Amino acid sequence: MSAGQRLSIDRGTGRHWGLALLLAALSMASPFSIDTFFPSFHAIAAQFGLSRWALQQTLTVYMLPLSLMSLVQGPLSDAIGRRRVILVGLVVYTCASIGCTLAPTFGILLVFRALQGTSAGVGMIVGRAVIRDLYEGPQAQKLLSLVTMIFAFAPAVAPVIGGWIHVFWGWRAVFGFMALFGATLALASYFKLPETHPPERRPRLHVPELASTAWRIARHREFLLLAIAMGANFATMMCFVGAAPTVVIDHWHLRETQFAWLFIPIIGGFVIGAWISGQMAGRIAASSQCKLGFAFSVTGAGLTVVLHSLVPAPPLPAQQFLLAVIALGVQLVSPILALRMLDLFPHARGSAASVQSCVAIIISALVFGVLVPLLSNSLLTLAEGSLCAALVSFALWRSAQHRVSLASRSIG
Repeated sequence: MSAGQRLSIDRGTGRHWGLALLLAALSMASPFSIDTFFPSFHAIAAQFGLSRWALQQTLTVYMLPLSLMSLVQGPLSDAIGRRRVILVGLVVYTCASIGCTLAPTFGILLVFRALQGTSAGVGMIVGRAVIRDLYEGPQAQKLLSLVTMIFAFAPAVAPVIGGWIHVFWGWRAVFGFMALFGATLALASYFKLPETHPPERRPRLHVPELASTAWRIARHREFLLLAIAMGANFATMMCFVGAAPTVVIDHWHLRETQFAWLFIPIIGGFVIGAWISGQMAGRIAASSQCKLGFAFSVTGAGLTVVLHSLVPAPPLPAQQFLLAVIALGVQLVSPILALRMLDLFPHARGSAASVQSCVAIIISALVFGVLVPLLSNSLLTLAEGSLCAALVSFALWRSAQHRVSLASRSIG
């Protein structure tokens, strides 16, 4: 298939949905690598004699390489094409998952978890650039929202699948499932993923130049404010996601097969938020959508703090409802921030997507590796951490908006 043929994708038929399904599936590799083995946490800890803090590092050691490689994968896709980078990444991910399955010691498990981290994010990072290669403005927002709606089921489905696999075959089979998932994605991408970045639009593969571009993006004040705002926005929800084993088993006293009780309301909020975002695309101002999203997330987190402060054992449905409200708000904000950051660098979208993802993943790694162990002893402290993240995200977004407003006035 030539570059010209690959770019002639029919945007008004089922091919639109087909591309959305493939990009969403590619994006699922990263959350599957985190959420699928949550039900196995206690079993892994028991086998290797681990403390809660040590076990939490299976997330940190995965997230840090994920963040560093996100700086490489996007610029590399700008230089050599989107398709090639995704295919190589999926092969590495599949091999790393096999290594996790067979790991004889906790140290070797951490090594292969780190290798998973170097490759799991390739579909999510490069996929954003693929969307922006093909679509502009409201169309890009609609497709990104559609991808998010489909992708959002991954965190809900992953721990349920992982729970049942763990019950029947043990924790090693959970990583075997990740290997099978990676191999399936690699085959699907080989046969179905188009190349959306033709050779004539690619910069030369020159590492110092690519590094300079990434550094220029990272130093851009509005971009940096929005990138940290987006990371904090997701941290509003990641406080609960990172503490999922503690929330579900220790605080809610449920079983390994019942992680859906936590993830279904969260994913429900994400899906509703993505659907609303798609409906709003081109109809209301992006800033208005962000304000609405922050209103939901801050209100939901604030009410969660109040609920756990006043009621010793709050009803589970009330907790689930507020989690859905927070997730809805987070999702209303995220596509606006993501597209704005990509639009700041239209000729280096892969690099912009990489820096954006790197910042978000570093923040998530800090949440998983540092904040969650400190906050997870109490649902109240988790809720307080979530509220702080929402307020920080809103303040950074407002600061970025203020800078744009000042720049517009000075030009005028």
